[in-house]
Amino acid sequence: MEALILEPSLYTVKAILILDNDGDRLFAKYYDDTYPSVKEQKAFEKNIFNKTHRTDSEIALLEGLTVVYKSSIDLYFYVIGSSYENELMLMAVLNCLFDSLSQMLRTGSTQAGGLHKSSSRQAWATKNVEKRALLENMEGLFLAVDEIVDGGVILESDPQQVVHRVALRGEDVPLTEQTVSQVLQSAKEQIKWSLLR
Repeated sequence: MEALILEPSLYTVKAILILDNDGDRLFAKYYDDTYPSVKEQKAFEKNIFNKTHRTDSEIALLEGLTVVYKSSIDLYFYVIGSSYENELMLMAVLNCLFDSLSQMLRTGSTQAGGLHKSSSRQAWATKNVEKRALLENMEGLFLAVDEIVDGGVILESDPQQVVHRVALRGEDVPLTEQTVSQVLQSAKEQIKWSLLR
C-alpha cells in the first residue's frame, strides 16, 4: 500500500468559531471554502455543537476535519483544521485565543477600546470568558483573531504578544473617530513631548 505524502503547508486553520451554550454563532471566521454558504456553515456549527457540548474531551474528528475545542461558562471555542493537521498546532491557536481573551476581558480598570489592563496581581485570577463580556468587547475579539491567524496561517501563539498588539491597535484610533476632548488631549501630549526634546 502506497502512503499518501502531503506537501507541508502554512495554511493550518480552516475556521475559528465561538458559539454560545445554545449552539448559536457569536463569532465565526472561515479561511477556506469548505463550507461556502452561510447555511452550510450554520449546519456545520450545529453539528459540531451537538457532538461536543456534552463531552469532556478536547478534540474531535468530524466531517473529515480535526476540531479542537474548549468551553468556558456559557461559551464554546473551536479551532478547525483538516484531518491531517497537527492537533498540537490547532490547540496552541485555541489556547492563545482563549488566554488572550481571558486577559483582555478581566475585570479591572479599562483601557482604550474597552480592553482591560492586566497586572501581575491579576495573573492568578481564574481564566473565564463569558458571553456578556465578549459581546461588549467584540472589537477586541476581532483584533485578537486577526493577530493570531491570517488567512489560515498561524501568526502568533503567545497570548501576551497578542494582548500587547491588540492594546496598541486599540489606542490607534483614526482622527475622524475621536471625540474633541480626545483630539485636544492628544495635541497636548504631542506639544508636551516636543517641548521636552
